[in-house]
Amino acid sequence: MNEKRRPKILQILPMQTLVTVGILFVLFITLSFISKEFFTSTNLLNVTRQVATVVITGSAVTLLMISGNMDLSVGSIFALAGVLAAKFAVAGIPIPVCILLAMLIGGFCGLISGICVTKLHVTPVIATLGVMYVARGLALIFCEGRTVNLGLPANYADLGRTLIAGKIPIMLVITIVIVAIFLFIQNKTLIGKYAYAIGGNPVASVLSGINADLIILTLFILSGMLAAFSGVLMGSRLGVGDPNVGVGFEFDVIVAIVLGGTSLRGGEGSIFGMIIGALIVGFLGNGLNLLDVQSFYQDVLKGVVLVLAVIADAAFKRRIR
Repeated sequence: MNEKRRPKILQILPMQTLVTVGILFVLFITLSFISKEFFTSTNLLNVTRQVATVVITGSAVTLLMISGNMDLSVGSIFALAGVLAAKFAVAGIPIPVCILLAMLIGGFCGLISGICVTKLHVTPVIATLGVMYVARGLALIFCEGRTVNLGLPANYADLGRTLIAGKIPIMLVITIVIVAIFLFIQNKTLIGKYAYAIGGNPVASVLSGINADLIILTLFILSGMLAAFSGVLMGSRLGVGDPNVGVGFEFDVIVAIVLGGTSLRGGEGSIFGMIIGALIVGFLGNGLNLLDVQSFYQDVLKGVVLVLAVIADAAFKRRIR
């Protein structure tokens, strides 16, 4: 179809993203009718808190997956950073420094994954799977398998629990700022442009002069840093450093990204689509909780949603070719 003859909305957003937005709208309306508690300000703000960490981490992981790579270690980095930030706070280190140190450690984990992928040519799944196990093990070792809650300063929970004007969670504001930064990176910087090029055609991108290894390494570091920051946010919200949090977190992120239209093969996707995917997963989980559906049924549903999203993505691509 001629670009000028396409409806204006289709020129701004791809059809797949519009379909995802439609699914979110239908889900929202349906849950509003099924549960009286769903469409309340308290519940909706609670959902934003629940999806905030997925959206924050997903902002970096989306670009990484667009480049044709994947990071399975974000859930373990999430836990490791939460534990270490709590340990640092108990030791009397100022909270901002605790956050920075945790993010640097997360970035270092991402660096290890990136080096394995770019220099040692280990497949991203295997490289990040190894880092996932190491990070989870270190989280358990550093706190001896117990939660870190004794001796935490009174202001440790401020970052995760503070409400602006008594209504708006500061986590929501932080999420919006981070998303805005990564939307800028995606659309206005060479990192975003090169991520699409590398994921679309790795050989051609290298032949055109793109330093693919540096871009991929940078994206792995950003993925680790945002996973760590998300872990600190969750620890602050819970008021504890727990080595067992974040189990399955990596799959929540991947489901949101894939559901939002990012291809597992790379070269396609968007942070906006990831946000819509995260909201779908968040609203669906919240609605099932309100309907007293047990958590293990929700895990089954997440798996089904992921498989259906991949099948739909493949079918959509065959149709437009």
